[in-house]
Amino acid sequence: MGEVNLDQAIWRKATASGGGGGQCVEVATNLPGIVAVRDSKNPTGPVLTFTHGEWNAFLDGAMKGEFDL
Repeated sequence: MGEVNLDQAIWRKATASGGGGGQCVEVATNLPGIVAVRDSKNPTGPVLTFTHGEWNAFLDGAMKGEFDL
């Protein structure tokens, strides 16, 4: 996907994550053509990027329990 500019990313995390930091991810959906995901404990670390189609397929699978252990 090449270099992605994340300067305008608006990061959000689940309200259920609380304020303690915990093991959370943050998601930015406001960037053109991509969804960015990062570790909330390491906001300057690596970022995963997905197309909106890929992200929606992941969310659909998660809601259907496809990733339950």
